[in-house]
Amino acid sequence: MDTFSNVISNSIQLLVQDLDAACDPALTAMSKMPWQNVEHVGDQSPYVTSIIMHIKHNVPVIRDNLASTRKYFTQFVIKFANSFIPKFINHLFRCKPISMVGAEQALEEAQKAIQQLFGKIKDIKDKAEKSEQMVKEITRDIKQLDHAKRHLTTSITTLNHLHMLAGGVDSLEVKAAQTELGQQILADFEEAFPLQGTKRPGGPSNVLRDACLVANVLDPRIKQEIIKKFIRQHLSVIDQEKVAWLDKIDRRYAWIKRQLVDYEEKYGRMFPGEWCMTERIAVEFCHITRIELAKLMRTRAKEIEVKLLLFAIQRTTNFEGLLAKRFSGSTLRDGGGKKPELPPPSTNPFLEDEAGSDESALERDGDMDKPKKPKAPDNPFHGIMSKCFEPHLYVYIESQDRNLGELIDRFVADFRAQGPPKSSTDDAGAVLPSCADLFVYYKKCMVQCSLLSTGEPMIALSTIFQKYLREYAWKILSGNLPK
Repeated sequence: MDTFSNVISNSIQLLVQDLDAACDPALTAMSKMPWQNVEHVGDQSPYVTSIIMHIKHNVPVIRDNLASTRKYFTQFVIKFANSFIPKFINHLFRCKPISMVGAEQALEEAQKAIQQLFGKIKDIKDKAEKSEQMVKEITRDIKQLDHAKRHLTTSITTLNHLHMLAGGVDSLEVKAAQTELGQQILADFEEAFPLQGTKRPGGPSNVLRDACLVANVLDPRIKQEIIKKFIRQHLSVIDQEKVAWLDKIDRRYAWIKRQLVDYEEKYGRMFPGEWCMTERIAVEFCHITRIELAKLMRTRAKEIEVKLLLFAIQRTTNFEGLLAKRFSGSTLRDGGGKKPELPPPSTNPFLEDEAGSDESALERDGDMDKPKKPKAPDNPFHGIMSKCFEPHLYVYIESQDRNLGELIDRFVADFRAQGPPKSSTDDAGAVLPSCADLFVYYKKCMVQCSLLSTGEPMIALSTIFQKYLREYAWKILSGNLPK
């Protein structure tokens, strides 16, 4: 604070020195003025006019710069008066000898200059006070505006909070009403469709139909809970003891067909069509069947025979094809259930049309201009149940191993009994009938296995094919070579 005061004091002193320096030429001219030639008192000398002009020009500028702080301008005025008046008197005594009239004139001019100086100082002081009062009024107005702005901002913030609170209350009320309504709908369904062991109602009611429409616009979890409870109750009466094992798998599929027909007749109009309840029931049945069959086959693996296994696979794939024709599989694609793996593109050349393989190149080129048939849509239900049989296809592979062994033994016996075949021409070699029979059997095996699985069982089957091709070459072909 002392440093700041010193800076202000030094600055004011520099302003006083500058104004004094501006008045020095006029004071010097005053001391050289021929006062003895003054004839009468009253005229204003040029040096007085010069001093007044300097004061008029510089003091207002200093006043404007120091107007915001009145005390600093007051200090300037006092310091300037204390500096200029002694200097003026000193130069007055340096004047040349003057007459009595000249002395009176000089005294009068000094009095006039002092009066004008103090008049200007008073005028400047009054203007400074007015400026200070104006600044106070402006500051007061600004403070009032600041208070108004702060109050307005607070009011807007309060209104926003009130609006949010009102909206939140409305949302909570709607949410509470929706929750209560959802719980009431679930309670109505619990009452209408009790747990296993109680008789189900004969058909839907208008109340439940309307409840489903309401649940459609509520929390999706309400809809999912209704679907889950209804399907669980609808499938809870499966007689596991009668349809459990593979030899009675037809009964299982016949039962679900009856259940789907029963649902369509009794409850088909109760649930909205976009819920796809019939498909959901079928998909849930497939999941239950796959899990139960896999569990049963693990515990009774020693009882699985190849004919029984192929019978169960055939019936299961047929049922999956039936589901694919009846339903779109939208619940599987939209996350309603675990989507089964689709079969990979077939690379089996034996699946091609045999008649088409004999066509000429010209005919094939001509077919390129014909419109192609639309590709059949993928079966979304492929493998949804039948994939549970894949871990047990080793039974089928072992069966084919035994069959091929017996086939090779029969080929050897026929070859020994009949001998090598005779060629019809001298140039062409003899063709063994057993060779064609072997590859026809290979083709049937590959087609059959590709329908069951194209994974590890197909690899195991190819290993079996290699084994018996070597045996065929060793036991039959090598015996037919010329010695």
